[in-house]
Amino acid sequence: MSDSRPFVAGVDSSTQSCKIVICDPASGKIIREGRASHPEGSEVDPQAWWEAFLEAVRAAGGLDDVGALSVGGQQHGMVCLDSQGEVIRPALLWNDTRSAGAAEELTCERGDGDLERGARWWAQATGLVPVASFTVTKLRWVADNEPENARKIAAICLPHDWLSWKIRGGFEAVGLEGLCTDRSDASGTGYMDRTDAAYRREILAQALRISVEEAEEIILPKICKPLEAMGFGDPAQGWGEIAIGPGCGDNAGAALGVGLGVGQALLSLGTSGVVAVVSETPVEDPSGQVAGFADASGHWLPLACTLNASRILDAVGAMSGLGYEELDEAALSVPDAGGLRLVPYFEGERTPNLPDATARLEGMTLKNSTRAHLARAGVEGLLAHMRFALECVRELGVPIEKVLVVGGGARSRAVQSLAPEFLGVPVEFPEAAEYVALGAARQAGALDHCANQTDGLDV
Repeated sequence: MSDSRPFVAGVDSSTQSCKIVICDPASGKIIREGRASHPEGSEVDPQAWWEAFLEAVRAAGGLDDVGALSVGGQQHGMVCLDSQGEVIRPALLWNDTRSAGAAEELTCERGDGDLERGARWWAQATGLVPVASFTVTKLRWVADNEPENARKIAAICLPHDWLSWKIRGGFEAVGLEGLCTDRSDASGTGYMDRTDAAYRREILAQALRISVEEAEEIILPKICKPLEAMGFGDPAQGWGEIAIGPGCGDNAGAALGVGLGVGQALLSLGTSGVVAVVSETPVEDPSGQVAGFADASGHWLPLACTLNASRILDAVGAMSGLGYEELDEAALSVPDAGGLRLVPYFEGERTPNLPDATARLEGMTLKNSTRAHLARAGVEGLLAHMRFALECVRELGVPIEKVLVVGGGARSRAVQSLAPEFLGVPVEFPEAAEYVALGAARQAGALDHCANQTDGLDV
């Protein structure tokens, strides 16, 4: 890192927006930041991510004093490129569900028609059981529904891979061979080996209905080591002195951003609930409730996701007519829910796998039919639900010694008060921050190219 470029940048290219933070790697202080919106929808032209990145950079005052940059981004999205580096069709994002049938088909194929046997094969091979969000299922959908596009595929990458590639100058500067990724994002494709940072070409061939030999011809991003710089930025943009890190998937970036260590869990209470635990060993879960992702530091990041999280409190607030602060006050005004129990499957559920389930209130009596008991049951229902997700990971042999809770639901005073009791482990509530972008900045500050940095942003 030169004196003229003393700072590092971390990017969060999420589903909704692009955020960039420019940090002092010595102190960890955010110097400045910027953001720009992404288009809505589950199918997006990647060019929109590039334009949003440029806008966010402008909003953050440029990169003239930045010596290293890493990109964290939404996982699983499918970006297909032709032999000239052109995007073949709009990217299918993680939240595009049209490949649900393909997921079941791929699973059954590996079990000779037996879904459970196929799930065991996938879990052992990749750490994942196919669902619509994973890249491998989207490739099968393209093969079956857009064969003319499938035939054009010369390279396949993920959203953060593509944006990092563009920052380096794209096809004109580094060619398709310049595509790079990291093990955390590659582990969410469905065609990376469960125990090693290596692609399974036979799975890629299966997805696209081509031979293994043909699959070998398709360029997949090089899987960089956690602190390996993939190269430098585009000189044409004035970024030729900026080292570009391998980046990471958003969950791995958030774990890095909060400084999550082995045996510690990150619990994100947003629209959905995400439990991610840093583990020294990979996992396999044939039930598909826990995905065996890798993290951005060389460890593993088994992850369980629920469909219901902070919206549980939204729903209880709507039923009770209480605002957020009033809900907290009411929930804490009684010692317990008085036997009232909320089963919080308002949107169906993924963990456990109950897509058609609905929520219900149980144990109602005249005594507990009050706003206070309903508020308490809502908070307890949320936390019990998250405890179940934690237990799903723990049952795979992953120790959990501490939980860090972030997201909108973490702001609830009632959640903060009751979480240690319900989660059964020490709980911390870090200050709200752009943890994915901060995690990417930590990575940038610790790149081998920048090894002279102090501890402020070390991973």
